[in-house]
Amino acid sequence: MTALGIILLAIGGSKSVAVVGGILLLSFCAVAIAGYTIGTIFVTRGASLAAIQNEFLSSVSHEVRTPLTSIRMFIDTLREERVQDPKERQRCLTIILQELGRLDGLVGRLIELSKIEHRHAAFERKTISVNDIVDDALASFEAVRVGGEVDLCVKVEPNLLVHGDRASLAQAVGNLLGNAWKYTPSQGKQIELAACAEGKHVTIAVTDNGEGIPRPEQDTIFEKFHRGSSTAQQGHHGSGLGLAIVRAVVEAHQGKIDVKSDGSHGSRFRIVLPRRKEAA
Repeated sequence: MTALGIILLAIGGSKSVAVVGGILLLSFCAVAIAGYTIGTIFVTRGASLAAIQNEFLSSVSHEVRTPLTSIRMFIDTLREERVQDPKERQRCLTIILQELGRLDGLVGRLIELSKIEHRHAAFERKTISVNDIVDDALASFEAVRVGGEVDLCVKVEPNLLVHGDRASLAQAVGNLLGNAWKYTPSQGKQIELAACAEGKHVTIAVTDNGEGIPRPEQDTIFEKFHRGSSTAQQGHHGSGLGLAIVRAVVEAHQGKIDVKSDGSHGSRFRIVLPRRKEAA
C-alpha cells in the first residue's frame, strides 16, 4: 500500500496527492494497529508466563516451608528439653521423621515431573498388555488400602495392547486408584477399573462413588499443586502433584486424560492411549 502511494505521488496531480495522503494514512494506521496488537500479545503472554512462574514458585515455597516449619519446631522443642517424658520425645521424633519423608516425597515428585515434562525420563518403548498394566496398578493399590474394605470391580477386555513404558503407565493408573480410595466415603467405598477398546484407542477408566468434583475445578485439577475443595474439607494431605504426574505420563505416551463428574456424586477419570495392533 505504501509503494502504491509513492507511485501515485510520482505521477503527480492534485487528486493523486489527496489519494496518496489517504493511502499513507491508512498504511500508518494499519502498521500502528498491527504493532499494538503484536505488542499486546507478547506483553500479555509475558505477563501470563510471569504470573504462572510466580504462582508455581509460591506453591513450591509453601509446600516446602510447611514441613520445614514443623521440623524446626520439634527440633527446638527437643533441643531446649521442653519435653521430658520419653513417650512425648519419641512422638516428636516420629513427627520429624514423617515430615522429612513428606519433604523427600515432594522433592522426588517435583524431580520426576520435571523429567517427564522436559522429556528426560527414561521410558521404555515396547508393546505391552493392558492386562499387565492393570495387574501392576492393582498390586500397588493393595499397598494403599492395606486391607481396607472396598467394592472393587475390574473389567478389562482381552487382547488390548499399547506401546510404552509398563511401570510408568501402571503408576498412572495406580495414582488414579489411590485418589479414588482417598476421596470416597470410609463406609461403602465403590471403585470400578475398566479398560476397553474404542476404535484406534484404548480407554482405561477409574470410577468412584465419592463426593464428586465441582465443575469449575475440573479444568484445573491436573495442574501442579492443585487441591480440590474436598481435599481441604476432608483434611487429606498430599503434594498436589499426583494428577499432574499422571497427565505428564499419559501425554508422554501420546495420550490424553480427562475427568467427568456431575459435581455432587462420583467421578470418572479416563486415560485414552493409542491402541497397538496385535502382531500378525
